[in-house]
Amino acid sequence: MLDFTVVLENMPSLLRGMWMTTWISLLSIAIGFFIGVVLCLGRMSTKRSICNICAFYISCLRGTPLLVQLVIVFYFLPLIGIQIPSIAAAIIALSMNTAAFQAEILRGGFQVLPKGQREAAWTFGINGWQRLRYIELPQVFRQTLPSLVNETIDIVKNSALISTIAVTDLMRIAQTYSSTTYRPIEFFVTAGLLYLILTSCIGVAGRYIESRLEIH
Repeated sequence: MLDFTVVLENMPSLLRGMWMTTWISLLSIAIGFFIGVVLCLGRMSTKRSICNICAFYISCLRGTPLLVQLVIVFYFLPLIGIQIPSIAAAIIALSMNTAAFQAEILRGGFQVLPKGQREAAWTFGINGWQRLRYIELPQVFRQTLPSLVNETIDIVKNSALISTIAVTDLMRIAQTYSSTTYRPIEFFVTAGLLYLILTSCIGVAGRYIESRLEIH
């Protein structure tokens, strides 16, 4: 018989783990966005060396499991004298991973921009940085927002892997209580529901932002 009484008793700890999952994931997405913009611009650079370096980075990070990337950051870096706390390692690995995916999402957005915008901006005396900041990036963000929201949801779900490097996130706490109370089904079902609530809130927030951008 399923008994969720023990889950309710430990719900405060689960909610703290949910908060840990939330802020680590959102911070990683934000950092990854800025890195992704740089990678995207590098990927579209006319300088072949820069383009190849960015393409190689994107290929490596998209083509290898996130778990491997977490292990490399957390376990291998100390071997060369770089000590990183588990939370910092999680943020670094998640940010590097999502940056590669966001770079490709953004590159798709840049590719559909009207070709004449750059010439028009040049005609009005708008330099490259101003064109990127005030003209191109807002359009690309608006066009790629649904994909960026999906990437955010994926990072939230994939963040469950950070429990393997001793981060006390939602999954780590669920694993701990499931083993100490011998109630794995109850705790993992609850963890799944909390992940669902979190990703659903992100989806709703994304649709709200999208509707606001369409109004303007």
